[in-house]
Order: sequence, then C-alpha cells, then structure tokens
Amino acid sequence: MAARSKANRILAAVLIPLALLTLAGMAALWPSGSKDGVSLANPYSTAPGVTFDTGTIQNVVTENCMQGTGQQGSSQQPPGQGSNCTFAFTEPDKGGSPVKVVINPDVAASHGVKPGDQIRYLNLSNAQGATGSQGSPAYIFVDFVRTVPIVLLAVLYAAVVIAVARWRGFRALVGLVGAYFVLANFLLPGLVEGKPPLLLALVGSTVIMIGVLYFAHGFSARTSTALLGTIFGLAITALLAAWATDAANLAGVGSHDAATLVNTSSNISISGVILCGLIISGLGVLNDVTITQSSAVWELYELAPGSSARKLFTSAMRIGRDHIASTVYTIAFAYAGAALPILIIVMLYDRPLVDTLTSAELSEEVIRTLVGSIGLVLAIPVTTLIAVLVVKATGIKAAGAGHDVTGHHGTGHQGAGNNGAGHDDGHRHADDVADTGALAAAAVEERGRRAAVEPGVLPTEEAGARRGRRADRG
Repeated sequence: MAARSKANRILAAVLIPLALLTLAGMAALWPSGSKDGVSLANPYSTAPGVTFDTGTIQNVVTENCMQGTGQQGSSQQPPGQGSNCTFAFTEPDKGGSPVKVVINPDVAASHGVKPGDQIRYLNLSNAQGATGSQGSPAYIFVDFVRTVPIVLLAVLYAAVVIAVARWRGFRALVGLVGAYFVLANFLLPGLVEGKPPLLLALVGSTVIMIGVLYFAHGFSARTSTALLGTIFGLAITALLAAWATDAANLAGVGSHDAATLVNTSSNISISGVILCGLIISGLGVLNDVTITQSSAVWELYELAPGSSARKLFTSAMRIGRDHIASTVYTIAFAYAGAALPILIIVMLYDRPLVDTLTSAELSEEVIRTLVGSIGLVLAIPVTTLIAVLVVKATGIKAAGAGHDVTGHHGTGHQGAGNNGAGHDDGHRHADDVADTGALAAAAVEERGRRAAVEPGVLPTEEAGARRGRRADRG
C-alpha cells in the first residue's frame, strides 16, 4: 500500500500542476467571440422573396434548357442555347403542386438524381424580376437532404459502441461531444481572432485529452500513465509541426478554402490554421496507442506478476511494434482516402513523383502523415516505460506469501531454497526463453515459488509446473 500510495502521489504531482497550468492557459486564451473585421459572404443568405425549400423528387426528365425557363426552343435560338438540361419535378415539403427544379450539370453528370431523393432547392419564383420570361429558372437545385441517413448512422454507431463497450462506450461518446465543444468554442474562435496557434493547439488538445481519457476510462494509475504518454507525444507532434510548417513554407495556397480565409480577415493566419490542423489530426490515433499500451502493460503484469521490469517492457513493446505498424498504415490511408480527388488530378498531370509529393496540393497531407506518425511512434516506448515503472511500484501482493511479487524475489527465493537447483533451473529458463514465451515462463516460475512457500498446495501442482517447464525447454 505504501508503494502504491507513493506512485499515485508521483503521478498526481506531475499531472495536477500540468492540468492547472492548462486550465490557466485556456482561461487566458479564451476567445471573446467577437467577429469584428471578418467579412465573409454567407452563401445561404438570400435576397428578398428568395427562399430555400425542400422537397421530394417525383420524376426526372432531360429536355431543352429553355423549356424549363419559360422559353420554348425554336430554330431562332441563339447558338449554344439549345443544349439539354436535367429537370426534377419535385413535390414541396410545405405542400403545393410539384415544381420543376433544374439540376446542376456537375451533379447530373456525376451522381445524378432519381425519384424519391430529398433535395434542397432555391425558390426564385417570388423574387423581384425573377420571372420565367427572362430565361432564368425559377427553381435551382442546391443540395441533397441527408438528415435521415446521417441520423440513422449516428444512432447505429452509438448503439454498437454502447452494446459492445457498455458504460465505458457511453462515456466515450459523451467525451467526444465535450471534445467538439472545446473545438467549436475555443480553438476555432481563437484562430479567427488571431490567438497564438501553437498555444491554442497545445492547450486545447491537452484539455480534450484530459477530459476524454478520464471520463471514458476512469481515474486510475493506468489512465494517468496513458495521459502522460499522450502529452509527451502531443508535445513532440507540436514541435515537429511548428518546425515543418515554417521549413516547408505551408501557406495553404493549394486549397480553395484557405484562399477564401485569406480574404476573410487579416487576423486569420493560414499557416497557423495548418499548424493547428497538424496537431489536432493526430489526437485520436495518439490516444489510441497510449491507452492500448498502458492497458497492455497492466494485463501482461497480471498474467505474470513475477516478471522483471525489463521483461515486462520487452513484452509490451512487442505489442507496441505491431501497433506502430498498423497505426502508420491507418494514418497514411486515412489521409489518402480524404485526398483521393486531389490524388487523381495530380496523377493525371503526369508529374515526377518527387514533384507530386512536394507540391502545394499534397505537401500538407504528406507532412501531416509524417509528423503524426513520428509523434505516435515515440509516444509508445515512453508510455510503455512509464506504465512499467508504475505497475511495478503499485504491484499486487502474493496471496498468503507475505511478500511483494513485483520486487526482488525475496521470500520466494528463500522458500525455494530447499530445492535450489530446480529453482535456479526454472529461473534461467524464464530469462532465456524465446520472446513469445517470456511471460508464460515467468508465470510458471511464479506458480512454482508459490507452491514452495504457500501451505496447503498439493505436490501435484508443483510437479505439473515442473513438467510444464521441461516441456517448454523441449
């Protein structure tokens, strides 16, 4: 209990000041919410008499474009005015007769529309001067209505998470909502007001990780260990992101959205936005690897509490190396999937590979992958080391043995002294066994020591343990 208390005090001495410092930084950086100096045309604002309506498509036709605007096609039409357009007869949700909505050519050519689709369209029929006789369509397609499928997927996702992870899954979902609250009310407004992007990203990410980890996994030494590893990986990622943003001259010139933000406000720094994006994008995977490594150390220790710290670290790192390989693929493919249209366009340019990867269109994605991967790879051994130190310091007691199985062998060695040769042989085998059997051999050795010191243990158990060791050596 004294060792456990000491380890918890050390964790608290590190994490409590760090949490207080983070909260103080959050209070100092909290945005005012003012949007003075921001000039951005709202694409959803309308002129007097113009509305956004929704409806369900009843029928789709392709005909001369002029027929949908109140003008009939004729031989006297100007050149280029006789092309065909796609129209959707749509029943308005607010009631009334079906209206003829013109579908954008890019939508008609790519995805298309079909009866039963719910769409949002611009209603110009009541606008001043917008009449069919002027050749302008009265109803223009804007977007699909996706409320139902998204809500169904969200409900299914929540149900699956709660069914499998139960109460912990529910808490993780609530923590996710809290994380988006920090993102929407702290990080994004702070970037708009020109707050220091590196500090914003570090403070916001740390607050998110503290809330998510403790809320989802509970207050424990295991969670605190994962949090320390996460903060270390976050610091490494932030330093690399800050250097890479400047060294690689990431200015966002290849993004239409970034170009829009440049003209929105003089306070918004595109490089700062990119810097925050590099840090935030790796939070999920970083949290994944650290909590997994911390849990792996605890589970391995419970399997073989007599294993040494070095053996425990080595075994946990074998899991960590597999995790590194899989998460590197995860990050790379996630970014590749998100940037697939850009990849196709760049591929069609038929440029050299080096020029393609270092171009304005792809350099940000490449650097994001590299920075995030380095941070999570370095976080794994650090988290594993911290977890091993903590789990050995807060180790369990061997039932009825009167000694700490996480320390040096102590009473266990003395109890086995009557059969020194057999114990030494088992001890050498536990140290020399192959990688995949290290913890299993340590568990066998621990059972042998308990059989030697605990009263009432049947001799057949010790004999079975010895037979297991001989079979392992064979």
